[in-house]
Amino acid sequence: MSTVAKVRLKVADEVWIVTALLHREHPERTDFSLEEIQARVDKEHLTGSLRPGVYVHIVQHCVANRPPNPGRYRMLVETGPGRRRLFRTGDPYHPSREGAKVTPRAEDLRNGYDNLLVWYREWCNGKSRLTIPADPLLSLAGSGRRLWSDERADDYVRRLREGWQ
Repeated sequence: MSTVAKVRLKVADEVWIVTALLHREHPERTDFSLEEIQARVDKEHLTGSLRPGVYVHIVQHCVANRPPNPGRYRMLVETGPGRRRLFRTGDPYHPSREGAKVTPRAEDLRNGYDNLLVWYREWCNGKSRLTIPADPLLSLAGSGRRLWSDERADDYVRRLREGWQ
C-alpha cells in the first residue's frame, strides 16, 4: 500500500484496528493498557509512522463512556483507569455519543484487516461476553426505601432516637 493510501486511514480507525488485533490475538485478556494499544499502533505501521493524535484517541476521542471532547466515537470502552477494550452493544456510553461510529467502514479496511469486522461481529455475539461491572454505589440506589415504607421519614427518625440521652 502506498504512503498516500496509508495516511488516509483515520486515526480512530487505526486505534480500532490495533485494539481488535490485540483482542483477537489475546482472547484470554479482557482489556489492554493505553501503552499496549499505542505500542501496537506503532508496531503495525498502518500509516507509516506513529501520528501525534493516536494517544488522545486512545485516551479520549474513541472512548464511549467518557464525555466527548470533541471526538464522539464509540469504538473503545474505559474498563478502569488506563485500561481499554473494544466497545460492544450494551456497553454504557455518554449520551452525547449516541449514534456515533463504532467500527471502521468496511471499505476503509483493506490489506488483510477487512476480516476484522467479521471477527468483531462474532466477538460481540460470543458467549464470553465481557461487561463492565455495575457501579456498587449506584446499585444501592433505593435500597433503604423499605426501612420506612410504612411510616413517614420524620416518624422513623423519631422512633430511632427514642431512649437517647
